[in-house]
Amino acid sequence: VRYVGDEVACVAARTEELCEKALKLIKVDYELLEPVLDFEKAIDNKSIIHPEDEIHEMFPIGLDAKRNIAAAYHMEVGDVEKELEKCEVVVKETFYTQAQAHAMMEPHTANARLDYQGRLVLFTSTQTPIHVRRILSHTLEIPLSKIRIIKPRVGGGFGGKQALHAEMFVSTVTMKTGKPSKMVYTRKEVFESSCSRHPMRFDITLGSTKDGVLQAIDCKVLSDTGAYGEHALTVFMVAGSKVLPLYNKVKSVRFHGDVVYTNHTSAGAYRGYGAIQGNFALESTIDVLVHKLGLDPIEFRDKNMIKENETSPIFEIMGEGTAGTAMNMDSCKLEFCLHRGVELSKWNDIYPYKQVTPTKRRSVGMAIAMQGSGIPYIDMGSATIKLNDDGFFNLMIGATDIGQGSDTVLAQIAAEALGCGMENMIVYSSDSDLTPFDTGAYASSTTYVSGNAVYKAAMKMKRMLITEAALSLEVKEDTITFDGKVFISGEKKITINDLSNRLYYNEDQKQLTATSSYVGTKSPPPFMAGFADITIDTETGEIEMNNYTSVVDCGVPINPMLARGQVEGGIVQGLGMAIYEEVIITNKGKMVTNDFLNYLIPTREEIKNLTTEFAVSYEESGPYGAKSVGEIGIDTPPAAIANAVYNALGVRINTLPITPEKILMALKNKK
Repeated sequence: VRYVGDEVACVAARTEELCEKALKLIKVDYELLEPVLDFEKAIDNKSIIHPEDEIHEMFPIGLDAKRNIAAAYHMEVGDVEKELEKCEVVVKETFYTQAQAHAMMEPHTANARLDYQGRLVLFTSTQTPIHVRRILSHTLEIPLSKIRIIKPRVGGGFGGKQALHAEMFVSTVTMKTGKPSKMVYTRKEVFESSCSRHPMRFDITLGSTKDGVLQAIDCKVLSDTGAYGEHALTVFMVAGSKVLPLYNKVKSVRFHGDVVYTNHTSAGAYRGYGAIQGNFALESTIDVLVHKLGLDPIEFRDKNMIKENETSPIFEIMGEGTAGTAMNMDSCKLEFCLHRGVELSKWNDIYPYKQVTPTKRRSVGMAIAMQGSGIPYIDMGSATIKLNDDGFFNLMIGATDIGQGSDTVLAQIAAEALGCGMENMIVYSSDSDLTPFDTGAYASSTTYVSGNAVYKAAMKMKRMLITEAALSLEVKEDTITFDGKVFISGEKKITINDLSNRLYYNEDQKQLTATSSYVGTKSPPPFMAGFADITIDTETGEIEMNNYTSVVDCGVPINPMLARGQVEGGIVQGLGMAIYEEVIITNKGKMVTNDFLNYLIPTREEIKNLTTEFAVSYEESGPYGAKSVGEIGIDTPPAAIANAVYNALGVRINTLPITPEKILMALKNKK
C-alpha cells in the first residue's frame, strides 16, 4: 500500500449497507514504513517506494525506480551557461505549485454487466472509452472483442476521468459472480483514491540585455508523480513544451529535471497538464526581470514573444514523452490579445496600483499563455455519417462529450458541411461497439482532431449525395447545386427527403454511409492574454477578485457560447489553483482536505466578473478555421494573480496558493 487511499480489498454485496458492514469486519495487519512525503527529499531516500523488479515506465528516460525516480529529461538549445555569463541582467527564482483536486460535480462511477452473449458491458463516467477497453483487456486478460464500453452523460472530468478507477473493480466482480455490479465513489474516495495535479518545483533563471531583449532561459523542474507513474514524463515535458516557445527570440534555452515517486495520492492528468505549472513559474519570473530592468511588462512581452509566421525550435525538440513536431505559427493573434487585453482591463488606468482606501489597494497583473490542439501523429479521431430515409442523418463519433459540448460542436460541423439544420443531425457518441475509433477527450483535441474527421466524413457524404441525385435526375454531377434541402440542375430538382426515400424504398437502392478519420500532423496552439484586476486588504491579506479579462485566439469559435464557457470555466479553475485550492497532508500521509468543507474551490460569491473576448483568427488546418479552446483558459490566472500582488504590495509570493497568511508574512518580512 503506497498511499492512504490505495486499494487493499474489494467487497461485493447485494446492498451498499452490507458492503459497509463487511468492510468493518476486515482487519488488516500493516507493516509501517517511513513514508516519503517531501518530494524534494525523495531521490535516494532510504524508503524505496517501488522495490519490485518488474517496475517500468512506458518512456524509460532516466528511470531509476530504486532511487525513487520515475522519469527524467534534459533538453538544451545553444549553450545556456555561456549566454547567461554574457547577459547584462540575470534573475533567479524558485517557484512551487501544489496538488489540485479536480472537484468535478459527478464522482467516479461505473457499472458492469454481462450481456446475452456473455460479453462484459460497462457504463462508465470516463473521458477515454477506447483506452478503458484496451486497459481492461490487458489487465483482466480477456479479448477486446469480449468488452463493450458505453459512456453516458458525464458530470465533468477535467482529466480526472482519463484513468481507470471503479472500472477495474466492477469488471472483476461481474466476471467472478456473473451478476451486474456498480460502484460510485464517495467524495472522500474521489479526493483520496483517484488522482490530482502534479506538484512541482521550478528553478528559473532568465538572462537579458539592459534594454529588455531576453537572451537565455534555464528551467530546472522537480515533479511529484505520487505513488505511481501515471502521466509522469508527459506532464513534466508539457511544462516546458507548451510554455517555452512563448519567448522564441532567445539565443539559448534549457529544460531539465526529474519526476519522483512519493507516498502521495497518485498524480495524473488535469486540465492545463503541466502548462499551468510552467506558466506560473515562467510568467512570474518574466515580471521579476521586467521590474529589475525598470521596463513595462506589456512592452517587454510584445518585444520578446512569439508572433504570427514565426516558430521556435522547442516545437520540434519537445513533445509529450517523445520528440515534438516542427511547426510554423500560421495563426497567432497573441499580439492582438495582448493589446486588446490592455484596453478591456483598463490596465493603464490601474497599473501598478491605485490606493482605494487607507488599507486597500486595487492592482492589475497579467500573463500570456499557449496550449495545443491534440498530439500530432498520435491522437486520431473518426466519424461516420449515415443517411436515413426521409433525409435525416446519424452522426456516429467516438469523441467523448464530458460536459464541454463536443456532441453539439461536432454536429454543427457536420450540419454546416451538409447544409442541413441541427434538427436533422442525430448524434451517437462513445459506444465502443457502435461508434468509430477516437482516442478520447484530452489534450485539447476534440474540436480540432475529431472535428476534422467529422468535416471530412460530411464532405464525403455530400459528394455521395450529389452522385445519387445526378443519377436520379439523369444529369451530370457538375451541373447540380445543393443547399442542404434540394438538389437542383436547371429545371430539374429533387429534395433530399425524396432522394433518400427513393434510395431506400424504390430505385437504385443502397445505404449511404460515409466514414473518415483524421490524425493531426501539427498541433496549432491557441493563445491567450489574461489580466487579473484585484483588490488587496493590507491589514488582512485578503484578495478580492474585481474582474478577470481574457482575450483568446482559438481560431474560429465554432460555437461562441460554448467556447466562452470553456474559457471562463478554465479561468475559474485557474483562479482556484491561484488563491484557494490546496491539498493538505498530515505527517503520516493522511489527507486533511478530503471534502468540500476543507478543500475550498471558488464559487459565484468570489468570481464576480469575467470579461472574455475572442480574436479574429483563422487556422487553415482546422475545421472551419478552428483551433482548440478546452485548456487555454486555465493557464494564466496563477501568474497574473502573483504579478498583481507584487504590483500592489512589492512582495513576490512564489508558492501556490497565494493565501492571506502568505501575503501578511511577506509584508512582515519586507518591513
